[in-house]
Amino acid sequence: MIVCVAYFCFSLQSAFVEYFCLTDSHEIGASCHGLKCGETTVVVDSGLHPKMTGYEAMPPHDQLDGQNVQSIVLTHSHLDHVGTIPVLQGRFPQSRVYMTAPTHDLADAMLHNSVNVMTSQSNELDIQEYPLFTHDMVEECASKWVARGYNRKFDVDGDVQIKFQDAGHIMGSCTATVFHEGKKVLFTGDVQTEDQTLIKGADIWKEGDYDAIVMETTRGASPRPEGFTRQGEEERLAKAICAGLEAGGAILIPVFAMGKTQEVLTMINQFKAVGMVPDVPVHVGGLSTKMTTIYDRHATRTRRKAPRFKILRDMKLKVARKGRSTPLEPRAGEIYCLSSGMMSEKTVSNLFARQFIDKPQNALLFVGYADPDSPAGKIRAASSGDMIELDSNGTKVALECAVDVFDFSGHAPREDILEIAIGSGAKKIFLTHGDTDAREWFREELSKAMPNSEIIVPESGEAYEI
Repeated sequence: MIVCVAYFCFSLQSAFVEYFCLTDSHEIGASCHGLKCGETTVVVDSGLHPKMTGYEAMPPHDQLDGQNVQSIVLTHSHLDHVGTIPVLQGRFPQSRVYMTAPTHDLADAMLHNSVNVMTSQSNELDIQEYPLFTHDMVEECASKWVARGYNRKFDVDGDVQIKFQDAGHIMGSCTATVFHEGKKVLFTGDVQTEDQTLIKGADIWKEGDYDAIVMETTRGASPRPEGFTRQGEEERLAKAICAGLEAGGAILIPVFAMGKTQEVLTMINQFKAVGMVPDVPVHVGGLSTKMTTIYDRHATRTRRKAPRFKILRDMKLKVARKGRSTPLEPRAGEIYCLSSGMMSEKTVSNLFARQFIDKPQNALLFVGYADPDSPAGKIRAASSGDMIELDSNGTKVALECAVDVFDFSGHAPREDILEIAIGSGAKKIFLTHGDTDAREWFREELSKAMPNSEIIVPESGEAYEI
């Protein structure tokens, strides 16, 4: 380990612009990158690994020791990108954090919620390191956050400039291009090139001739079925909702609080407007409500397909009260969009499932990714009648309800990301934010399509000259 650190420090001094990765494993989680530009270093994102706890869930910030970090960029507000920003700022208190205005508000809410979650885990799971930061620390850090718009270069430190472009992933998400002394390096963050129901697809780089791209590879191992269309998938979801309601049951749609909740609610509103589903009550609960409030706040100031539509106001949703003494109970003929999307232990969707999945007339509809080890992942892999373990206490419930899975990913299909990379003309392409098989697909395809470019799967602790 000492040898690696020594090599890392020496390598950073040997080139004018160098990229280094601060993500330990070849998977999705704890995203963090650095770009050394002369005497200053720009850090892009600082996330939290969703499957780890304590210090193991953090990026190795110690690899930044001795560097002049004046600028941090936040591409969007999901926890795997923002979850340890306060820790990073605590290490570099002089730094400013640049992001879009919607990301500013969403990240603030997400981090305060994270404090609550970590505090609970500290007490219940005896995780000594938690919470990694406090509410006061979040407020202090947020005072150094700087909001910037899309498509305009701005100065950050010395002769370093940055430009944001809309990444189409969730509200406020951006790609970040760093300019320094004639060099141009693009960090994609998470990208969705296609229009979603509410958020428009990415409005990103048109120019080529990049020196390097640090790109996500999330869907590299996930080809779409032949004939797939977004419209077809929406129609399939509407039919599944109707089938569950006609069977005399309720509908549960587990959703991620930020992004997926707002997309699904907008979809249901459109279904109702054209008669694809009946006008039945729709419930929302958990962190989803707070995030939807922020989405509504920015309704007229972001690129979206329905700029005047405000979800909470226009849909007249039934909002589950926070801190209610009894769990929310399913009612026949109603739809429940509840977080979390993976039905994680102690979330609203998990507690709701205990009295829901054992009823044959109900329908459980998944609209996003679920880790195989999560309760949602276990349900998706199960057969009717199987006993599902919903929490670490061993609570098991028979799976009797209808289950279906839909593809409404916030990540671009792999062919679109491949096309962007090829069109960029980048001399070096760094493959990140994906499992090993996903990165390997991109490595093979880009090596064939771009024989004069260097395709790299970066290792944590190594620096790469640009």
